[in-house]
Amino acid sequence: MSTAVAMPQALKKGGRGKIKAIIVLKDSKQASEEEIIAHCRQNLAAYKVPRIVEFRAELPKTNVGEILRRALREETLRSK
Repeated sequence: MSTAVAMPQALKKGGRGKIKAIIVLKDSKQASEEEIIAHCRQNLAAYKVPRIVEFRAELPKTNVGEILRRALREETLRSK
């Protein structure tokens, strides 16, 4: 896995949102949604484990090369 961005989706009642991981795999790597979630369950606290996994070819970046998390968050909220 080369990059993952976790973000809360629209907050549910009670103040907790679902975590969505947006992942870009390296060229020769393969992984399934189940493998990513299983890996996260082993290595992260329960509240940090993503409920949704989305694979992309690339992530939006700034001119400096930083990931545009705000753009990803807005795309997620618009798609609902």
